[in-house]
Amino acid sequence: MREIGHFIGGSRVAGRSGRFSDVYEPMTGEVTGRVALASKAEVRAAIENAAEAQPKWAATNPQRRARVMMRFLDLMAANNEELAELLAREHGKTIPDAKGDIQRGVEVVEFACGIPHLLKGEYTESAGPGIDIYSLRQPLGVVAGITPFNFPAMIPMWKFAPAIACGNAFILKPSERDPGVPMRLAELMIEAGLPAGILNVVNGDKEAVDAILDDDVIQAVGFVGSSDIAQYVYARATATGKRAQCFGGAKNHMIIMPDADMDQAVDALIGAGYGSAGERCMAVSVAVPVGHATADRLMDKLVPRVESLKIGPSTDLGADYGPLVSPQALARVKDYVEIGVTEGAKLVVDGRGFKMQGYENGFYLGGCLFDDVTPDMRIYKEEIFGPVLSVVRAKDYGEALRLPNEHEYGNGVSIYTRDGDAARDFAAKVQVGMVGINVPIPVPLAYYTFGGWKRSGFGDLNQHGPDSIRFYTKTKTVTSRWPSGVKEGAEFSIPTMQ
Repeated sequence: MREIGHFIGGSRVAGRSGRFSDVYEPMTGEVTGRVALASKAEVRAAIENAAEAQPKWAATNPQRRARVMMRFLDLMAANNEELAELLAREHGKTIPDAKGDIQRGVEVVEFACGIPHLLKGEYTESAGPGIDIYSLRQPLGVVAGITPFNFPAMIPMWKFAPAIACGNAFILKPSERDPGVPMRLAELMIEAGLPAGILNVVNGDKEAVDAILDDDVIQAVGFVGSSDIAQYVYARATATGKRAQCFGGAKNHMIIMPDADMDQAVDALIGAGYGSAGERCMAVSVAVPVGHATADRLMDKLVPRVESLKIGPSTDLGADYGPLVSPQALARVKDYVEIGVTEGAKLVVDGRGFKMQGYENGFYLGGCLFDDVTPDMRIYKEEIFGPVLSVVRAKDYGEALRLPNEHEYGNGVSIYTRDGDAARDFAAKVQVGMVGINVPIPVPLAYYTFGGWKRSGFGDLNQHGPDSIRFYTKTKTVTSRWPSGVKEGAEFSIPTMQ
């Protein structure tokens, strides 16, 4: 059985706390390894290692730092199949989905390769007599990322790539449910030429998280997970003077207008609602058809598609999705389905009885579809994080718009319509951070920023794009005067100049 420790000082090290967590293979339900859970002392050792290595890395010119990222990209391409298989076996998502996870992380690394340009400051010549003013972007020092199980490649790269490119050292605390890929990413960064100590991986639970949040050396923390934990991390991190960007849960709506291309909308709901078994913070979990006739047309086409979803092991390249990540996740989603039934929602497709032949102990759940869901129900208000889609019928566009606007989450939303004016009005008025127009999962590309509103996001700066450079650097402004050629007796003071 595999035993996974930590990655500190450029190599793997065994855990010393004596505490471990099981690592499952979700498609079979078997325990295939155990991961060490770091003690406070082990987290402290990683931070000390990072703090010692960081000044020299910060002094390395940005072009050379970018070259490390470029070599890392080559290694990611060369090891893509291995990484995808490892990810699929630990998480449960299919191999094609795993490759998508990796690709979206790689795109942020590509963005970080532009760090020589991204770090350029501003310069004003002769701001006053003989005075020039310019700004510098400098690294914070040692920063940290706490990342979730559902994207074990993408989100770690979203965090550490811009942070390291900016000249920081990075402490990564990935999910203990699927730690294999984050450990492998750290090894590949070293192979790409990253100095030892600049990227450390500590596996662990709340003890490790709290050690990161309370340590005075850590200057900034990025987090992705549930909203309650995001709020906790944000409050505890900022209480100790750290910068924090913390992203939480979601309840992403798709509005289907009467003029929408219904086939296109249904295709989108199948992929966005059930892909990766619904374990995505950008998954569409609420479909909002506008008008009774639209709702009936939607259900006529949607029900047979959900009933015919192909669920399979992670290695099945033709499967629509694979198992959930753990037995606890499976039980939690089944509980939500039962809650929906109890609340009076109409369970049109019930996937709870699904069993995968030959994989009877795997964590599988068939697609579930509710109709006649109302905003007072828990299955509407709370994030389920599974292959469960709720249909909330809206009588008109105004009611449809109010649903995402009044929800406590504000991560992503989309509208399907052929009407440009309706789409423009929706994009302007909806109170959600990321908006798709005939796009079901509106995750921006790496050179734009990713982040939700309301209880989906805590902090002023978002992930990747220009915000990531702002988050991982501090601005220093220099006002300079050289006395050569300056008239004797001149005074330079604020607010007057003579």
